[in-house]
Amino acid sequence: MRFDISIPQQVAGGFDADATRDYLVRAEELGFGGAWTLEQIVGPTPLLAPLPLLSWAAAHTRRLRLGVAVLVTSLHDPLQLASAVTAVDHLCHGRLDLGVASGGGTRKFAAFGVDSATFIGSFTEGLELMKQAWSDEPIITFHGRYRDVDALPIQPKPVQRPHPPIWFGASAPRALARAARLGDAFMGAGSSTTAQFAEAVPTLRRALEEQGRDPTRFPIGKRVYLMVDDDAARARERVLAGLRRIYGQMAGIDAVPVSGTVDDVVHGLREVIDAGAQTILLNPVGETVAEDREQMERLAGEVLPRLA
Repeated sequence: MRFDISIPQQVAGGFDADATRDYLVRAEELGFGGAWTLEQIVGPTPLLAPLPLLSWAAAHTRRLRLGVAVLVTSLHDPLQLASAVTAVDHLCHGRLDLGVASGGGTRKFAAFGVDSATFIGSFTEGLELMKQAWSDEPIITFHGRYRDVDALPIQPKPVQRPHPPIWFGASAPRALARAARLGDAFMGAGSSTTAQFAEAVPTLRRALEEQGRDPTRFPIGKRVYLMVDDDAARARERVLAGLRRIYGQMAGIDAVPVSGTVDDVVHGLREVIDAGAQTILLNPVGETVAEDREQMERLAGEVLPRLA
């Protein structure tokens, strides 16, 4: 098992650089494997954009893998995004994990000039173009349905070869099949329940078999929103307040978190492991960096030893 931790991104009261730096340093000391961001370009919560924050985090860490789960890459220009990803991979000396997803039908595609009728095809083609940009070829040519690239020089290339590991976010069977075909790993969404994750994992594994891919070389993870508190009712209240800051009144979001006493959280995370997670991205949802730091300390000291 690998246990990772989220990076606080909320800046309602301004970016607390000292507290965030200390949080990351402490995450390394506590032995977490990676630290992750999320992307919310459009939303009510003031969240820092993930790739610039990971660039900043790279300067304050030495061992942690640094990830984003996930970028809705259908909303990004592929060549510009490929360049930004390459920059972060250099700044962290090859420690970047890249989560991608196509996005769903409720996305504000029109705001990004994306046709909602063809976003999946555009996403797939865009990922193919990004991989081409990261390839060893110094000059690339790519002729697709949505993009036409003719003899363009692309430099530099990422540190990790052939590119940073690509973690897919997906839930529908076709999307899971796409993950098995095009991705390197899978990250179950924090906004999905443990039961939904448990349904997705066997579907993904069947798709890997159909693609002739080695499942032992395809990590499976899940983001888990959570809160530990000696008072279970208060833990529930705190975690739901945190989720509503991120997701508003999104239908079904109240069913996704793990919360309660140490015993409750151990039980909830054990269910995620039993459902097939090899990596768990622990995501406290405090209102401040200090609150997330307190949660990280409790998770490392009281919860994770019981899951070893």
